[in-house]
Amino acid sequence: MSHIIITLFVFCTYSLALTAQTDSLKIGDKAPLFKAIDHNGDTISLQEKLKSGKVVLVFYRGAWCPYCNKHMSHLQDSLKLILDKGASMIAVTSETNKSIEKTISKTKATFNIVHDSTYVIMKQYGTAFKVDGATITRYKLLGLDVEEANGNEDHILPVPATFVIGQDGIILWKHFDTNYKKRSTVKEIVEHL
Repeated sequence: MSHIIITLFVFCTYSLALTAQTDSLKIGDKAPLFKAIDHNGDTISLQEKLKSGKVVLVFYRGAWCPYCNKHMSHLQDSLKLILDKGASMIAVTSETNKSIEKTISKTKATFNIVHDSTYVIMKQYGTAFKVDGATITRYKLLGLDVEEANGNEDHILPVPATFVIGQDGIILWKHFDTNYKKRSTVKEIVEHL
């Protein structure tokens, strides 16, 4: 029975990834500036962060996604390598602050995490996509409630993506893959810092 559930989860998640857009920003593009409130209630300004150094901008789907939790844990475990390069990190998600707390509990993340409630940042960076209703239904059958995690019925998620942004606001490197299993590595991020 568990084999069937795992197979169904992989199929559903892969189907979700296939519906994602692929028109994200490119290396050499100017990174859109944004201000947002993080999980601590602090205002996070990309422009202000860039004054202190490069920024690693990570998009993730939510605490319900085991691949996101693994990736966020790896980023946290190696955060010192990123900070030692004079960079900072911001994570962006469509999940609510309550769900962000679940992510933090699972991953021990100490970097800024922003709830992009109106998908402005995700749209600016070309990572936002709408999950089809059939996939949402299959997710619910597996006990994964995207609506509860995001606090709405929009069914919008980000493609898991990573952007390294230079102090001049130019995108120096990115990892963008609609296959949810493929994530940026800390080694790749550090190499581009």
